[in-house]
Amino acid sequence: MFTDSHCHLTFPELASDLPAIRAAMQAARVTRALCISTSMEEFPAVQALAAAHDGFWATVGVHPDNEGVREPSARELAQAAALPKVVAIGETGLDYYQMQERKGGRGIADLTWQRERFRTHIRAARQARVPLVIHTRAAASDTLAILREEGEDGGTGSASGVFHCFTETAAVARAALDLGFYISLSGIVTFKNAAGVHEVARLAPEDRLLIETDSPYLAPAPYRGKTNSPAYVPYVAARIAELRGVSVERVAGFTSANFTRLFLQAREA
Repeated sequence: MFTDSHCHLTFPELASDLPAIRAAMQAARVTRALCISTSMEEFPAVQALAAAHDGFWATVGVHPDNEGVREPSARELAQAAALPKVVAIGETGLDYYQMQERKGGRGIADLTWQRERFRTHIRAARQARVPLVIHTRAAASDTLAILREEGEDGGTGSASGVFHCFTETAAVARAALDLGFYISLSGIVTFKNAAGVHEVARLAPEDRLLIETDSPYLAPAPYRGKTNSPAYVPYVAARIAELRGVSVERVAGFTSANFTRLFLQAREA
């Protein structure tokens, strides 16, 4: 019934407890999950996890703020995207917030490598004809600009994809939608102080909205501060249903249909 469009089941907080996680998912009627790669070093484990279990799929990519990891070429990423159960490139994008925190508030002039990595992933998605999973934090303007520069304008040949764990403004959401991208909301939508995310939950078209946990992070209320799990994605759906004035079953239905259309039909095409 429910689909978690973004989780990290190979991370240490969750990897050792997979049988219990899958049992909890079944009890919560969470039938599918997209397992996200954050480095090429991690990718074999992510792909193997997806290949070993029904209802799991994988991505291939390098997270924007990962330093000291192997940099893949667009060709290598596209080849990996052809492996069984791999349905997208990412997560990729830009994260200026984390890098500024690490560097003591210094500017972003030295993040050319991050922007070039993003361009590589965009080109790989186009080569492989699969969607992008985009992470953007404190970098929305550059993220949108690079997508446009790389030809991701929603037209023929564009890769499309999703802005995951969306926390930007309504204006950024509209710009992403105009480029043909989907919006995915996480447990943050259940937080009382997330007014901007609440607005996006209301305005996003029904056929462009996904739900996710980003587990093990960002557990929704009433589990805020705890280790997150795909079994908690129904709480995200319930809050979106409340904000939109529809049933949770409706949200489960259209977000799962959107997942199928974006990731699985693209893989089969």
